Amino acid sequence: MWHIFVYRLKCLLRDKESLFWPMVFPLILAMFFQLAFSNLNKGEIFQTIELAVVENEDLQNEPYLKTALAQASVGESKLFHLTFTSQAEAEKLLQENAVSGYLEVTGKQVKLFVNDTGIRQSIIKSFLDNYLQTAATVNTILAKNPQKPEQLLSRLSERRQFVAEVSGTSAEPNSILNYFYTLIAMACFYGGFLGLNEVSRIEANLSPLAARVNIAPVHKLKAFLAGFGASWLLHLTEMFILLCFLRYVLQIDFGPKSFYVVLTTIIGSFAGLSFGTFISALVKKAENMKIAILFTVTMTGCFLAGMMYAEIKYLVSRHVPVLAYLNPVNLLTDAYYSL
Repeated sequence: MWHIFVYRLKCLLRDKESLFWPMVFPLILAMFFQLAFSNLNKGEIFQTIELAVVENEDLQNEPYLKTALAQASVGESKLFHLTFTSQAEAEKLLQENAVSGYLEVTGKQVKLFVNDTGIRQSIIKSFLDNYLQTAATVNTILAKNPQKPEQLLSRLSERRQFVAEVSGTSAEPNSILNYFYTLIAMACFYGGFLGLNEVSRIEANLSPLAARVNIAPVHKLKAFLAGFGASWLLHLTEMFILLCFLRYVLQIDFGPKSFYVVLTTIIGSFAGLSFGTFISALVKKAENMKIAILFTVTMTGCFLAGMMYAEIKYLVSRHVPVLAYLNPVNLLTDAYYSL
């Protein structure tokens, strides 16, 4: 059996298709992914919002608003960058898009002026609504119980959190990583072509080589296990090369659980080869037909897992959750993402 294993491995190393599809093609695709997606996350990084505040006498009568704005505009992750100016200058800055909006206090009202309806304007409005709600609550409490205003005001800045967010990993969420994880899952199931060949190699009606294997004094199961083991070893090597390329060349973050990433890859490689042998044994057609079916099923699974269009993965999970659980490429992608 060892003799068969060694010579089968030598045959696989000389087969260009065995090297191209499970390894070379994913490497090329990974480079294109990096070129296409490397700058997509930069648009999702939060930047401090430019906010103008009209400086007038009414603003001086709202010291708590000034305090709230000051607290939101300090620190490394500050929310606002404030510009105190006149009403005319604030309007000019708004028209020139130098600020996302400006606040003006007129009497007892705090007005927000914007010229767009984007995420920055929504954040400013949310901040202002929160302040106005808190101010109204304070005024109501003081009207009913004016004895201890200092104690009430000292607690305004205290925000109690009743829900704690616990992450399974220290890595930041990154939607772009899903493309690379789907790529790894695809490479795992491209190992199915190796598994398909191992079954076809012992079916005498498919090729002259298979006919010669069948008349050899070797049990078909022994020949299959030796060939499957050689294919699995080759595919694991190809997968580890792909992982190293993604991690150390393209700097793709797999998180701190490297052991589990490797273990998932080993399981995924075995699943891919087994899937190929299953298709080859189940479909009683010519080898080209088996390859076409395997390729179609694999690429359909990749599409539904979000490889070509990321939103399709979430649409499937929401509307057809059973399909998400039955898709092995999607399950393998989720396994990598959860690590």
